[in-house]
Order: sequence, then C-alpha cells, then structure tokens
Amino acid sequence: MIELPIPDAVPPVLLVHPGPHGVAVYAREVAAEFARQRPDVRVTTPDALADLPAGTPLHAHVTDRLWGASPEEAGRTVVALAHRHPLTVTLHDVPQASDGERNRPRRQAFYRAVTASARAVAVNSAHERELLREEGVWDGPVAVVPLPVETVESSASVPHDDAVGVLGFFYPGKGHDEALAATVAAGMSRLTVLGRASDGHAADLDAFVRRADDAGVIVEVTGWLDEPEMIARARRVAVPVIAHRHVSASGSLASWIGWGRRPLAVRNRYVDEMVALRPGALRVVEPDALAEEVAAARVDARRTWHGLDPVPFGRVDAARAYLRWWAEIFR
Repeated sequence: MIELPIPDAVPPVLLVHPGPHGVAVYAREVAAEFARQRPDVRVTTPDALADLPAGTPLHAHVTDRLWGASPEEAGRTVVALAHRHPLTVTLHDVPQASDGERNRPRRQAFYRAVTASARAVAVNSAHERELLREEGVWDGPVAVVPLPVETVESSASVPHDDAVGVLGFFYPGKGHDEALAATVAAGMSRLTVLGRASDGHAADLDAFVRRADDAGVIVEVTGWLDEPEMIARARRVAVPVIAHRHVSASGSLASWIGWGRRPLAVRNRYVDEMVALRPGALRVVEPDALAEEVAAARVDARRTWHGLDPVPFGRVDAARAYLRWWAEIFR
C-alpha cells in the first residue's frame, strides 16, 4: 500500500466530550492519535467553547444522546454551534427503524438539522451513509472513515468460562435476546453481559436476567470495568457474539477484534462491509444458524480467535483519513 503524506493544512479544533459514553471515549482516543501525528492539533471541550473565537473551524462527534436530554435540545445545541463555527461532524448512531415509532422521526429531525448546518459530514461506514439517504436525513456528500481497530497482544490459549458473551452497553436491540436464544438452543447455561445497562435501561436488563433464569441460563453482568479488566474478561468467554438489530457502526465489534477475538457476527450490511475491510477477523453467521455456530464454537475455541496482527485499519489510518478530508474542506 502506498502511504499518502500527511497534509500540511492545519486541521480544525477537535471538540471532545468528557464521560464514559462510547462516542465520547472514541473521540478522545482519536484526538490523542491526531496529536501524535500533528503537534499543532488543538483540542477543546464543551465547557471551554466560549473561549474559542467565533469563526474557528471545529470538528465534533455527534449523536443526539451526547448533546442533550432530548433530540430537540441536542439539535438546538449543535445548530447554534454551527452558526458560530465552521463545523465538520462525524455522525454516530444514525436513525433507523429500530428506534421505534416515537423516537425515529425525532431522531431523523435531529440529524437533518445537524447535516443541514454542518460544513461537511462524515460517518463510520458505508452502511451509515446509505442509512442517511434511506431515512431521508441527508443525500449530500458524506465521507466514510471506518472505526479503527487497535490490536492488543492476545493468546488463543486463554482458558474460557463456557459462556456466551455480548459486549457493550445493554439496551433493547443490542442482540442480547438473540444471544440468549442461541445459548439455550446450543445447550449452554451461561451468558455474560460485558458491561452495564445503558442509561434508562436498567429495568430492561433486570427483565432480561429474569427471562434468562426462566430459560435455565445464568446471566453474569460485569458492570463497568476499566479497559485491562474488560479485555481480560472478554478473553475468557467461550463464544463472543454480535447480533445487533440496531446497527449503525459497532464499537463492540471493533473491540472484540482488537482483543484478538473472532466474534460470531449475524449477517447484515454493516457486517459484510467489515468482512471486506478486515478479512478473517470475524465469522459471519446467518440469523437462523446462530445456535449451530455457537455450539460449534463452544467445542472448537480456534473458531473464535483470528490471529491477525496487526488488524487492518487502525487509529493511525483513521487519523490520516481525517487529515486528508479536512485538507480538502478547508483548503
């Protein structure tokens, strides 16, 4: 591969949020990579925006849940920011049918307002670019910068705990119900929720644990763990599963792969895109074959470890892609 040079143009100021939200964590990680490549990169936070002179180009990672208590409040905040600064955005959690009849139109309106006010728009997958068009949000130019994967040294000989594992915040549509059904059908009795309930979904998680218990499956909920603890815990599960119904771009999938695991991923447009980007890094499963694949992976652990080092497209690649994009926009 020919390595393109880093553009000389000064990139916009990077706006990053504090806190544990996955989009906020990702924005901070990528900002740190920008700083390693370009010492002139500046980073700011929401509480410091008032000190940034009007007209200063700015880049922000956007999902309604990070910018306000409601899509309407979040929309007002982002649009006001775009009126003060030439704003480029990376959109996350793009609206789709699984948002439900009430939230889907509200989230569509939020993303329409953001894209209409932004200088330029990026997403993390071609799947999301198509969703923007299909959902009537935006049909203009969209840059695609995939979520990067950072390879962490791993070993396929790590002992497993005979559990199916689902990684990330718990919320309806994340794939826990599908994983539970496959666990039962495969004759397994343990399922690990690697994370905690997403805000507002604690009762849903409690109900899920009760349903699993009724089906004869013990659910372990790890709660929040720091990264070394989460990596160690994720390596112990027998069968990592990705079965999202609500698919935008999956940080959970990127984490599994970065930690050496080759998750069973139920086929959809995004999964197919990731297979093309990172051949061999995940095992694609048809929806009606998940239980069969879980049973096979339980007895052959080699199915769930990919052995790639490095995994294609890491943070360096993502940072370079953004720098080239901004150089075109702000030239």
